[in-house]
Amino acid sequence: MSAKITLRRVTASVALVALLAACASPVANGAFDEVADTTEQRIGKRPLWIKSEQEEQTVREALDRLLAKPLTADDAVQVALLNNRRLQAGFAELGIGAADLTSSWRPANPGFTYGRLRGGGETEIERAVTLDALSLLVLPISAGIESRRYERTKLNTATEVLSLAARTQRAWYEAVAAEQIAKYAVDVREAADAQAELARRMKQVGNFSMLAYAREQLFYADTTARVAKARMAATAARERLGRLMGLWGRDMAFKLPERLPDIPKQPRDIENIEAKAIAERLDVRMAKANAEATRKANGLTQATRFVNVLETGLMRNSETGNKDKTGYEISIEVPIFDFGDAKATKAENLYMQSVNLLADTAINARSAAREAYTGYRTAYDLAQHYAFHIIPLRQKVSEEMVLRYNGMLISTFELLADARDQIADVSAALEAQRDFWIADTDLTFVTIAPVDASGSPSSLGMVAARSGAAGH
Repeated sequence: MSAKITLRRVTASVALVALLAACASPVANGAFDEVADTTEQRIGKRPLWIKSEQEEQTVREALDRLLAKPLTADDAVQVALLNNRRLQAGFAELGIGAADLTSSWRPANPGFTYGRLRGGGETEIERAVTLDALSLLVLPISAGIESRRYERTKLNTATEVLSLAARTQRAWYEAVAAEQIAKYAVDVREAADAQAELARRMKQVGNFSMLAYAREQLFYADTTARVAKARMAATAARERLGRLMGLWGRDMAFKLPERLPDIPKQPRDIENIEAKAIAERLDVRMAKANAEATRKANGLTQATRFVNVLETGLMRNSETGNKDKTGYEISIEVPIFDFGDAKATKAENLYMQSVNLLADTAINARSAAREAYTGYRTAYDLAQHYAFHIIPLRQKVSEEMVLRYNGMLISTFELLADARDQIADVSAALEAQRDFWIADTDLTFVTIAPVDASGSPSSLGMVAARSGAAGH
Protein backbone atom coordinates (compact mmCIF):
# COMPACT_ATOMS: atom_id res chain seq x y z
CA MET A 1 0.00 0.00 0.00
CA SER A 2 2.82 2.36 0.94
CA ALA A 3 4.64 1.63 -2.30
CA LYS A 4 1.49 2.48 -4.27
CA ILE A 5 1.14 5.81 -2.46
CA THR A 6 4.80 6.64 -3.11
CA LEU A 7 4.44 5.79 -6.77
CA ARG A 8 1.39 8.02 -7.05
CA ARG A 9 3.20 10.91 -5.42
CA VAL A 10 6.17 10.56 -7.74
CA THR A 11 3.84 10.38 -10.72
CA ALA A 12 1.97 13.47 -9.51
CA SER A 13 5.24 15.31 -9.04
CA VAL A 14 6.42 14.52 -12.54
CA ALA A 15 3.06 15.56 -13.95
CA LEU A 16 3.22 18.81 -12.02
CA VAL A 17 6.66 19.53 -13.35
CA ALA A 18 5.49 18.84 -16.88
CA LEU A 19 2.53 21.17 -16.50
CA LEU A 20 4.17 23.99 -14.64
CA ALA A 21 7.64 24.06 -16.15
CA ALA A 22 7.16 27.55 -17.51
CA CYS A 23 9.60 30.40 -17.59
CA ALA A 24 9.29 33.23 -15.07
CA SER A 25 8.47 36.04 -17.50
CA PRO A 26 4.91 34.95 -18.45
CA VAL A 27 4.22 34.26 -14.77
CA ALA A 28 5.33 37.77 -13.82
CA ASN A 29 3.26 39.31 -16.64
CA GLY A 30 0.19 37.42 -15.48
CA ALA A 31 0.81 38.55 -11.90
CA PHE A 32 1.08 42.18 -12.98
CA ASP A 33 -2.19 41.90 -14.88
CA GLU A 34 -3.84 40.73 -11.66
CA VAL A 35 -2.33 43.68 -9.77
CA ALA A 36 -3.51 46.10 -12.46
CA ASP A 37 -7.01 44.57 -12.42
CA THR A 38 -7.17 44.89 -8.62
CA THR A 39 -6.15 48.55 -8.83
CA GLU A 40 -8.62 49.32 -11.60
CA GLN A 41 -11.50 47.65 -9.73
CA ARG A 42 -10.87 49.73 -6.62
CA ILE A 43 -9.93 53.20 -7.91
CA GLY A 44 -10.65 53.09 -11.64
CA LYS A 45 -7.01 53.66 -12.58
CA ARG A 46 -4.60 51.19 -14.14
CA PRO A 47 -0.80 51.16 -13.74
CA LEU A 48 1.58 50.19 -16.51
CA TRP A 49 4.78 48.17 -16.12
CA ILE A 50 7.24 49.81 -18.50
CA LYS A 51 9.47 47.17 -20.05
CA SER A 52 10.02 48.39 -23.58
CA GLU A 53 10.67 51.57 -25.52
CA GLN A 54 7.22 51.33 -27.05
CA GLU A 55 5.56 51.27 -23.62
CA GLU A 56 7.76 54.16 -22.53
CA GLN A 57 6.58 56.13 -25.56
CA THR A 58 2.99 55.27 -24.71
CA VAL A 59 3.49 56.65 -21.19
CA ARG A 60 5.13 59.79 -22.57
CA GLU A 61 2.17 60.45 -24.85
CA ALA A 62 -0.25 59.92 -21.95
CA LEU A 63 1.73 62.35 -19.79
CA ASP A 64 1.75 65.01 -22.51
CA ARG A 65 -2.01 64.66 -22.84
CA LEU A 66 -2.66 64.86 -19.08
CA LEU A 67 -0.19 67.67 -18.36
CA ALA A 68 -1.50 69.88 -21.16
CA LYS A 69 -4.44 70.96 -19.00
CA PRO A 70 -4.94 71.75 -15.30
CA LEU A 71 -4.53 68.49 -13.43
CA THR A 72 -7.50 67.07 -11.60
CA ALA A 73 -7.00 64.77 -8.62
CA ASP A 74 -7.77 61.75 -10.82
CA ASP A 75 -5.28 62.93 -13.45
CA ALA A 76 -2.56 63.29 -10.81
CA VAL A 77 -3.17 59.73 -9.59
CA GLN A 78 -3.04 58.41 -13.15
CA VAL A 79 0.25 60.23 -13.80
CA ALA A 80 1.73 58.75 -10.63
CA LEU A 81 0.68 55.22 -11.52
CA LEU A 82 2.26 55.57 -14.95
CA ASN A 83 5.38 57.55 -14.15
CA ASN A 84 6.52 56.94 -10.57
CA ARG A 85 9.89 55.24 -10.98
CA ARG A 86 10.02 53.77 -7.49
CA LEU A 87 6.75 52.04 -8.23
CA GLN A 88 8.22 50.73 -11.47
CA ALA A 89 11.16 49.39 -9.44
CA GLY A 90 8.68 47.73 -7.13
CA PHE A 91 7.11 45.86 -10.04
CA ALA A 92 10.44 44.06 -10.41
CA GLU A 93 9.51 42.19 -7.22
CA LEU A 94 6.90 40.38 -9.29
CA GLY A 95 9.64 39.17 -11.62
CA ILE A 96 11.88 38.13 -8.72
CA GLY A 97 9.02 36.28 -7.05
CA ALA A 98 8.10 34.63 -10.35
CA ALA A 99 11.66 33.34 -10.69
CA ASP A 100 11.51 31.86 -7.17
CA LEU A 101 8.11 30.34 -7.90
CA THR A 102 9.29 28.79 -11.16
CA SER A 103 12.31 27.31 -9.40
CA SER A 104 10.05 25.73 -6.79
CA TRP A 105 8.23 23.84 -9.55
CA ARG A 106 11.40 22.13 -10.65
CA PRO A 107 13.01 19.25 -8.69
CA ALA A 108 16.70 19.21 -7.87
CA ASN A 109 18.96 18.20 -10.73
CA PRO A 110 20.12 14.55 -10.72
CA GLY A 111 23.75 13.86 -9.81
CA PHE A 112 26.22 11.76 -11.77
CA THR A 113 29.30 10.13 -10.24
CA TYR A 114 32.12 8.41 -12.06
CA GLY A 115 35.06 6.53 -10.53
CA ARG A 116 37.94 4.64 -12.13
CA LEU A 117 40.39 2.38 -10.30
CA ARG A 118 43.34 0.68 -11.93
CA GLY A 119 45.87 -1.80 -10.43
CA GLY A 120 47.29 -5.26 -10.93
CA GLY A 121 46.49 -5.16 -14.60
CA GLU A 122 42.80 -4.66 -13.82
CA THR A 123 40.57 -1.63 -14.30
CA GLU A 124 37.38 -1.00 -12.29
CA ILE A 125 34.90 1.68 -13.29
CA GLU A 126 31.97 2.82 -11.12
CA ARG A 127 29.11 4.91 -12.52
CA ALA A 128 26.01 6.10 -10.71
CA VAL A 129 23.09 8.46 -11.31
CA THR A 130 21.43 9.76 -8.15
CA LEU A 131 18.27 11.75 -7.57
CA ASP A 132 17.04 13.62 -4.49
CA ALA A 133 13.90 11.55 -3.98
CA LEU A 134 12.78 13.55 -0.95
CA SER A 135 12.53 16.81 -2.87
CA LEU A 136 10.56 15.02 -5.59
CA LEU A 137 8.14 13.51 -3.08
CA VAL A 138 7.40 16.84 -1.38
CA LEU A 139 7.43 18.84 -4.62
CA PRO A 140 3.63 19.35 -4.75
CA ILE A 141 3.63 20.65 -1.17
CA SER A 142 6.61 22.97 -1.59
CA ALA A 143 5.24 24.27 -4.90
CA GLY A 144 1.94 25.03 -3.17
CA ILE A 145 3.74 26.94 -0.44
CA GLU A 146 5.66 29.01 -2.96
CA SER A 147 2.43 29.73 -4.84
CA ARG A 148 0.88 31.13 -1.68
CA ARG A 149 3.96 33.20 -1.02
CA TYR A 150 3.73 34.59 -4.52
CA GLU A 151 0.09 35.49 -3.89
CA ARG A 152 1.33 37.53 -0.95
CA THR A 153 3.87 39.27 -3.21
CA LYS A 154 1.06 40.22 -5.60
CA LEU A 155 -1.06 41.58 -2.77
CA ASN A 156 1.92 43.53 -1.46
CA THR A 157 2.51 45.04 -4.89
CA ALA A 158 -1.15 45.99 -5.23
CA THR A 159 -0.99 47.59 -1.78
CA GLU A 160 2.00 49.68 -2.84
CA VAL A 161 0.12 50.84 -5.93
CA LEU A 162 -2.96 51.86 -3.94
CA SER A 163 -0.83 53.50 -1.27
CA LEU A 164 0.86 55.63 -3.92
CA ALA A 165 -2.54 56.57 -5.34
CA ALA A 166 -3.75 57.67 -1.90
CA ARG A 167 -0.64 59.71 -1.18
CA THR A 168 -0.84 61.38 -4.58
CA GLN A 169 -4.48 62.32 -4.10
CA ARG A 170 -3.75 63.78 -0.67
CA ALA A 171 -0.77 65.68 -2.09
CA TRP A 172 -2.96 67.09 -4.86
CA TYR A 173 -5.45 68.55 -2.36
CA GLU A 174 -2.59 69.94 -0.27
CA ALA A 175 -0.94 71.53 -3.33
CA VAL A 176 -4.16 73.14 -4.61
CA ALA A 177 -5.03 74.43 -1.13
CA ALA A 178 -1.50 75.75 -0.58
CA GLU A 179 -1.58 77.71 -3.84
CA GLN A 180 -5.06 79.03 -3.00
CA ILE A 181 -3.89 80.14 0.44
CA ALA A 182 -0.78 81.74 -1.06
CA LYS A 183 -2.89 83.76 -3.52
CA TYR A 184 -5.17 84.88 -0.72
CA ALA A 185 -2.13 85.89 1.34
CA VAL A 186 -1.00 88.12 -1.55
CA ASP A 187 -4.46 89.75 -1.68
CA VAL A 188 -4.31 90.34 2.08
CA ARG A 189 -0.89 91.93 1.80
CA GLU A 190 -2.11 94.31 -0.89
CA ALA A 191 -5.02 95.29 1.33
CA ALA A 192 -2.65 95.71 4.29
CA ASP A 193 -0.41 97.89 2.12
CA ALA A 194 -3.35 100.16 1.34
CA GLN A 195 -4.28 100.27 5.01
CA ALA A 196 -0.73 101.13 6.01
CA GLU A 197 -0.63 103.95 3.47
CA LEU A 198 -3.98 105.25 4.75
CA ALA A 199 -2.66 105.14 8.33
CA ARG A 200 0.45 107.04 7.28
CA ARG A 201 -1.58 109.82 5.66
CA MET A 202 -4.01 110.06 8.58
CA LYS A 203 -1.12 110.28 10.98
CA GLN A 204 0.37 113.12 8.94
CA VAL A 205 -2.81 115.18 9.30
CA GLY A 206 -3.07 114.29 12.98
CA ASN A 207 -6.09 111.97 12.79
CA PHE A 208 -4.23 108.80 13.77
CA SER A 209 -2.35 108.11 16.97
CA MET A 210 1.15 106.72 17.00
CA LEU A 211 -0.23 103.50 18.54
CA ALA A 212 -2.77 102.96 15.75
CA TYR A 213 -0.20 103.83 13.11
CA ALA A 214 2.30 101.35 14.57
CA ARG A 215 -0.36 98.64 14.64
CA GLU A 216 -1.10 99.09 10.94
CA GLN A 217 2.57 99.02 10.05
CA LEU A 218 2.98 95.88 12.14
CA PHE A 219 0.02 94.28 10.38
CA TYR A 220 1.53 95.05 6.99
CA ALA A 221 4.89 93.62 8.04
CA ASP A 222 3.16 90.52 9.35
CA THR A 223 1.25 89.97 6.08
CA THR A 224 4.53 90.24 4.16
CA ALA A 225 6.00 87.44 6.29
CA ARG A 226 2.83 85.38 5.81
CA VAL A 227 3.10 85.72 2.04
CA ALA A 228 6.65 84.37 2.14
CA LYS A 229 5.59 81.44 4.32
CA ALA A 230 2.55 80.68 2.16
CA ARG A 231 4.62 80.72 -1.02
CA MET A 232 7.18 78.44 0.56
CA ALA A 233 4.41 76.05 1.66
CA ALA A 234 2.91 76.11 -1.84
CA THR A 235 6.28 75.35 -3.42
CA ALA A 236 6.89 72.48 -0.99
CA ALA A 237 3.44 71.02 -1.63
CA ARG A 238 3.92 71.29 -5.38
CA GLU A 239 7.32 69.60 -5.20
CA ARG A 240 5.86 66.82 -3.04
CA LEU A 241 3.14 66.23 -5.61
CA GLY A 242 5.67 66.32 -8.43
CA ARG A 243 7.86 63.72 -6.70
CA LEU A 244 4.92 61.35 -6.29
CA MET A 245 4.06 61.78 -9.97
CA GLY A 246 7.70 61.19 -10.94
CA LEU A 247 7.96 64.53 -12.78
CA TRP A 248 11.02 66.63 -13.41
CA GLY A 249 12.31 69.24 -15.83
CA ARG A 250 9.70 70.90 -18.01
CA ASP A 251 6.99 68.61 -16.69
CA MET A 252 7.19 70.37 -13.31
CA ALA A 253 5.40 73.32 -14.95
CA PHE A 254 2.14 71.39 -14.59
CA LYS A 255 -0.95 73.44 -13.92
CA LEU A 256 -3.37 73.05 -11.01
CA PRO A 257 -6.94 74.36 -10.59
CA GLU A 258 -7.27 77.74 -8.89
CA ARG A 259 -9.44 76.46 -6.05
CA LEU A 260 -10.52 73.34 -4.22
CA PRO A 261 -13.79 71.61 -5.13
CA ASP A 262 -16.85 72.64 -3.17
CA ILE A 263 -17.90 70.63 -0.16
CA PRO A 264 -20.67 68.12 -1.07
CA LYS A 265 -24.14 68.91 0.20
CA GLN A 266 -24.46 65.60 1.99
CA PRO A 267 -21.75 63.56 3.73
CA ARG A 268 -21.04 60.00 2.75
CA ASP A 269 -22.57 57.31 4.92
CA ILE A 270 -20.71 54.01 4.80
CA GLU A 271 -22.48 51.16 6.58
CA ASN A 272 -20.46 48.49 8.37
CA ILE A 273 -17.22 50.18 7.54
CA GLU A 274 -15.28 47.89 9.90
CA ALA A 275 -16.62 44.74 8.23
CA LYS A 276 -15.91 46.29 4.84
CA ALA A 277 -12.31 46.98 5.85
CA ILE A 278 -11.82 43.42 7.14
CA ALA A 279 -13.29 41.95 3.95
CA GLU A 280 -11.53 44.14 1.38
CA ARG A 281 -8.31 45.56 2.79
CA LEU A 282 -5.32 44.12 1.03
CA ASP A 283 -3.13 44.05 4.12
CA VAL A 284 -5.67 41.79 5.86
CA ARG A 285 -5.77 39.50 2.81
CA MET A 286 -1.98 39.50 2.73
CA ALA A 287 -1.77 38.55 6.43
CA LYS A 288 -4.22 35.71 5.79
CA ALA A 289 -2.14 34.46 2.87
CA ASN A 290 0.99 34.66 4.99
CA ALA A 291 -0.60 32.67 7.82
CA GLU A 292 -1.83 30.03 5.37
CA ALA A 293 1.59 29.71 3.72
CA THR A 294 3.28 29.45 7.11
CA ARG A 295 0.79 26.78 8.20
CA LYS A 296 1.61 24.72 5.13
CA ALA A 297 5.32 25.24 5.69
CA ASN A 298 4.89 24.07 9.27
CA GLY A 299 3.16 20.92 8.06
CA LEU A 300 5.97 20.24 5.59
CA THR A 301 8.56 20.69 8.32
CA GLN A 302 6.74 18.28 10.62
CA ALA A 303 6.57 15.71 7.82
CA THR A 304 10.27 15.88 6.97
CA ARG A 305 11.78 16.68 10.37
CA PHE A 306 13.49 13.27 10.70
CA VAL A 307 14.65 13.00 7.11
CA ASN A 308 16.73 15.70 5.47
CA VAL A 309 18.40 13.56 2.86
CA LEU A 310 16.83 10.79 0.80
CA GLU A 311 18.64 10.05 -2.40
CA THR A 312 18.20 7.12 -4.76
CA GLY A 313 20.25 6.19 -7.77
CA LEU A 314 21.27 3.57 -10.29
CA MET A 315 24.76 2.08 -10.24
CA ARG A 316 26.82 0.21 -12.79
CA ASN A 317 30.30 -1.23 -12.15
CA SER A 318 32.64 -2.52 -14.81
CA GLU A 319 35.68 -4.60 -13.96
CA THR A 320 38.30 -6.09 -16.29
CA GLY A 321 37.58 -9.69 -17.01
CA ASN A 322 34.25 -9.72 -15.14
CA LYS A 323 30.67 -9.19 -16.17
CA ASP A 324 29.24 -5.73 -15.54
CA LYS A 325 27.37 -5.31 -12.24
CA THR A 326 24.25 -3.17 -11.96
CA GLY A 327 22.19 -2.18 -8.95
CA TYR A 328 20.89 0.77 -7.00
CA GLU A 329 21.80 2.81 -3.95
CA ILE A 330 19.80 4.66 -1.34
CA SER A 331 21.26 7.41 0.81
CA ILE A 332 19.39 8.55 3.89
CA GLU A 333 20.42 10.74 6.78
CA VAL A 334 20.41 8.93 10.13
CA PRO A 335 18.70 11.12 12.73
CA ILE A 336 21.05 10.46 15.65
CA PHE A 337 22.26 13.94 16.57
CA ASP A 338 19.52 16.07 15.07
CA PHE A 339 15.94 14.87 15.43
CA GLY A 340 14.63 17.97 13.73
CA ASP A 341 13.14 19.34 16.96
CA ALA A 342 14.81 22.75 16.54
CA LYS A 343 13.52 23.03 12.98
CA ALA A 344 10.03 22.00 14.06
CA THR A 345 10.03 24.47 16.96
CA LYS A 346 11.06 27.26 14.61
CA ALA A 347 8.30 26.36 12.16
CA GLU A 348 5.66 26.26 14.92
CA ASN A 349 6.70 29.67 16.24
CA LEU A 350 6.75 31.15 12.75
CA TYR A 351 3.19 29.93 12.31
CA MET A 352 2.03 31.35 15.65
CA GLN A 353 3.79 34.59 14.77
CA SER A 354 1.87 34.83 11.51
CA VAL A 355 -1.42 34.09 13.28
CA ASN A 356 -0.86 36.85 15.82
CA LEU A 357 0.22 39.26 13.09
CA LEU A 358 -3.01 38.47 11.26
CA ALA A 359 -5.03 39.27 14.38
CA ASP A 360 -3.07 42.49 14.90
CA THR A 361 -3.60 43.53 11.26
CA ALA A 362 -7.35 42.97 11.59
CA ILE A 363 -7.52 45.01 14.80
CA ASN A 364 -5.57 47.87 13.21
CA ALA A 365 -7.78 47.78 10.11
CA ARG A 366 -10.96 48.06 12.18
CA SER A 367 -9.49 50.88 14.26
CA ALA A 368 -8.24 52.76 11.19
CA ALA A 369 -11.71 52.48 9.61
CA ARG A 370 -13.43 53.90 12.68
CA GLU A 371 -10.87 56.69 12.97
CA ALA A 372 -11.11 57.59 9.28
CA TYR A 373 -14.90 57.80 9.38
CA THR A 374 -14.89 59.91 12.56
CA GLY A 375 -12.27 62.19 11.05
CA TYR A 376 -14.29 62.49 7.86
CA ARG A 377 -17.51 63.47 9.63
CA THR A 378 -15.70 65.95 11.87
CA ALA A 379 -13.91 67.53 8.90
CA TYR A 380 -17.20 67.69 6.97
CA ASP A 381 -19.04 69.36 9.84
CA LEU A 382 -16.23 71.87 10.37
CA ALA A 383 -16.00 72.74 6.68
CA GLN A 384 -19.76 73.16 6.49
CA HIS A 385 -19.72 75.26 9.65
CA TYR A 386 -17.19 77.64 8.17
CA ALA A 387 -18.84 77.74 4.73
CA PHE A 388 -22.46 78.23 5.83
CA HIS A 389 -22.20 79.91 9.23
CA ILE A 390 -18.93 81.62 10.07
CA ILE A 391 -18.10 83.13 6.66
CA PRO A 392 -21.65 84.48 5.97
CA LEU A 393 -21.78 85.91 9.47
CA ARG A 394 -18.36 87.46 9.06
CA GLN A 395 -19.43 89.07 5.77
CA LYS A 396 -22.56 90.39 7.46
CA VAL A 397 -20.50 91.85 10.29
CA SER A 398 -18.14 93.48 7.81
CA GLU A 399 -21.03 95.02 5.87
CA GLU A 400 -22.47 96.45 9.09
CA MET A 401 -19.07 97.82 10.07
CA VAL A 402 -18.73 99.60 6.72
CA LEU A 403 -22.21 101.13 7.15
CA ARG A 404 -21.29 102.37 10.61
CA TYR A 405 -17.97 103.72 9.36
CA ASN A 406 -19.74 105.61 6.58
CA GLY A 407 -22.11 106.99 9.20
CA MET A 408 -19.09 108.01 11.31
CA LEU A 409 -20.27 105.78 14.13
CA ILE A 410 -17.00 103.84 14.36
CA SER A 411 -13.39 104.80 13.81
CA THR A 412 -11.04 103.75 11.03
CA PHE A 413 -9.14 101.69 13.55
CA GLU A 414 -12.23 99.58 14.32
CA LEU A 415 -12.88 99.04 10.62
CA LEU A 416 -9.32 97.84 10.05
CA ALA A 417 -9.50 95.53 13.07
CA ASP A 418 -12.58 93.92 11.60
CA ALA A 419 -10.75 93.41 8.31
CA ARG A 420 -8.02 91.50 10.15
CA ASP A 421 -10.60 89.28 11.82
CA GLN A 422 -12.13 88.53 8.43
CA ILE A 423 -8.75 87.46 7.06
CA ALA A 424 -8.30 84.98 9.91
CA ASP A 425 -11.74 83.46 9.35
CA VAL A 426 -11.28 83.09 5.58
CA SER A 427 -7.89 81.41 6.08
CA ALA A 428 -9.42 79.01 8.61
CA ALA A 429 -12.25 78.22 6.15
CA LEU A 430 -9.75 77.38 3.40
CA GLU A 431 -7.85 75.07 5.74
CA ALA A 432 -11.08 73.38 6.83
CA GLN A 433 -12.01 72.79 3.18
CA ARG A 434 -8.58 71.29 2.51
CA ASP A 435 -8.80 69.08 5.61
CA PHE A 436 -12.17 67.77 4.51
CA TRP A 437 -10.92 66.60 1.13
CA ILE A 438 -7.90 64.95 2.74
CA ALA A 439 -10.23 63.19 5.19
CA ASP A 440 -12.41 62.16 2.25
CA THR A 441 -9.36 60.60 0.58
CA ASP A 442 -8.45 58.75 3.76
CA LEU A 443 -12.00 57.41 4.05
CA THR A 444 -11.90 56.20 0.45
CA PHE A 445 -8.69 54.27 0.86
CA VAL A 446 -9.05 53.03 4.43
CA THR A 447 -11.30 50.16 3.33
CA ILE A 448 -9.04 48.95 0.54
CA ALA A 449 -5.43 49.41 1.65
CA PRO A 450 -3.28 50.75 4.49
CA VAL A 451 -2.08 54.26 3.74
CA ASP A 452 0.79 55.91 5.53
CA ALA A 453 0.37 59.58 4.74
CA SER A 454 3.80 60.47 6.10
CA GLY A 455 5.65 57.64 4.36
CA SER A 456 7.32 57.74 1.00
CA PRO A 457 6.65 55.30 -1.79
CA SER A 458 8.94 52.41 -1.22
CA SER A 459 9.47 48.90 -2.34
CA LEU A 460 11.10 48.05 0.96
CA GLY A 461 7.94 46.32 2.10
CA MET A 462 8.11 44.02 -0.89
CA VAL A 463 11.76 43.26 -0.25
CA ALA A 464 11.02 42.54 3.41
CA ALA A 465 8.20 40.21 2.45
CA ARG A 466 10.45 38.32 0.07
CA SER A 467 13.20 38.08 2.68
CA GLY A 468 10.71 36.78 5.22
CA ALA A 469 9.49 34.16 2.77
CA ALA A 470 12.99 32.99 2.16
CA GLY A 471 13.48 32.45 5.85
CA HIS A 472 10.77 29.81 6.11
